[in-house]
Amino acid sequence: MAASVSELLREIAELEEPLEELRSLKTVVYSLPLTALRDLAVGLRFGVLFALLDNNDDREQIDTSVAILDRLLQALDPVYLAENFKVELQKGLQHSDDNVKILAMSQIGRIVENANAMPLILGSPELLKEMIRSIGGKKISVAKEAIKSLSKVSQSKAGLDALFMTSMLQDLKDVMAINDVVRYRIYELVVEISSVSPVSLDYCANSGLISQLLAELIGDDVLIRATAIEMVTGLAQSQHGRQYLAQQGTIDRISNMIIGAESDPFSGFYLPNLVKFFGNLAMVDSPQQVCERYPAFIEKVFEMIEGQEPTMIGVGLDTIGILGSCVEGKQVLHKTGSKFQEVLRRLGSISCNASTDLRVRCLDTIASLLSLSDREKRRMQERENGVTGQMQNDQQTEDLLGMTESWFHTLHSHPMETFCNMNSQPFPEIHISSLKIFTAIASQPWGQRLMISTPGFVEYIVDRSAEPDKSSKDAKFELVKTLVDSKTTAEIFGNQYYLQLRAYLREGPYFVKAVATVAVDGE
Repeated sequence: MAASVSELLREIAELEEPLEELRSLKTVVYSLPLTALRDLAVGLRFGVLFALLDNNDDREQIDTSVAILDRLLQALDPVYLAENFKVELQKGLQHSDDNVKILAMSQIGRIVENANAMPLILGSPELLKEMIRSIGGKKISVAKEAIKSLSKVSQSKAGLDALFMTSMLQDLKDVMAINDVVRYRIYELVVEISSVSPVSLDYCANSGLISQLLAELIGDDVLIRATAIEMVTGLAQSQHGRQYLAQQGTIDRISNMIIGAESDPFSGFYLPNLVKFFGNLAMVDSPQQVCERYPAFIEKVFEMIEGQEPTMIGVGLDTIGILGSCVEGKQVLHKTGSKFQEVLRRLGSISCNASTDLRVRCLDTIASLLSLSDREKRRMQERENGVTGQMQNDQQTEDLLGMTESWFHTLHSHPMETFCNMNSQPFPEIHISSLKIFTAIASQPWGQRLMISTPGFVEYIVDRSAEPDKSSKDAKFELVKTLVDSKTTAEIFGNQYYLQLRAYLREGPYFVKAVATVAVDGE
């Protein structure tokens, strides 16, 4: 096989139109595992393949050469790659073809991930400058690859020094000046770098780029403001990022923006991103602390759901679903009392009377609110143990079960019947989302009692013919699995149904019972 690769490369070097040979070579190199290519690739002459990329207008020839090089270069050790192909990679960054640029940047990304190879790249500032310039290109795929590779460069102190303590910082700022779109690509890079560690955040903060991003939150252009909020949300994903934003007063500023949105006729452009910011903040931090410190957030979410604007309703639904996915978030919502009761009734209405998209999002939100896994219950018990002692465990669990049961009955006057009707409708998305609701309550004794008391429901669960497609079969299987895993199912459902459920689980989601046929003489 090594001989065939070398022979094909020799033939390609001698031909003016080597496309057939390139196709054959591509087949050969992709048929070999990387482990086999490693020993082979070191002895090969790559120059002929790189030469085919220069002054060539043949689209297929370039694409095939890029595919072959990508495979062969992947087999090389990063140090060897940096020592022997640095010039070719730099030429690749300057190439007019986007696929060639992406090939070069992806290989540079491999090099900078290796501690021994990294200095060889940092010692070539022009190569890094070319990558920075690539962020300003027209093709988003090229810019994304450049951002990805430069993020890897910043994983070390030496890389941070190269980007922020040399003339390359000015190169970053020069590229930012191209237009609004490119400026936000640089912000994306800065946010990615800042998220790695407090040290990397300090470099970015000292460069002035983060301050520039935060200043855009209060700019006159509402679309730029919306994008800035999205970027700041990424910065808040790390603990040190959240601490920095709090110290800068940014979180308070965003809360005030929610309050001020009432009087801004253009707030619809950026308000969803404000709400998403706090929704993400609640999940990575603490739902209780975020909602108590910034009450305008939860009030706005409720207001969005109660309103009539579909976009706002959708964001509100998703946010409530995120908050209600953990026990602490559920309790925060429950503490709002009658306000959340109104929201639940509104969810019930949306689940029946909105567009299909909103109905599906609403049903998924309801499933998130009602879910109470054993893991969540144990986590809540452990938290109570650390605060009030063992004697509170049972009472806390009963509180949680009572809470989800009361929510279920607040949604509709006859919720089980309503969701069963949805489940039988000829809309696949609605059908699957209604199954998610049944799965959400299937681990809870009150949910199991409702199921067994609903005529025909348990028979439907064990009936495999009721599900027409793979997605429905998968959703039904999750319901069955949840029931089998629950410790109370056998007692509430009875042995007959419980054994049927266990058989269903054992056979898998796509089991089809074989039907014996007998050939009749004369047929």
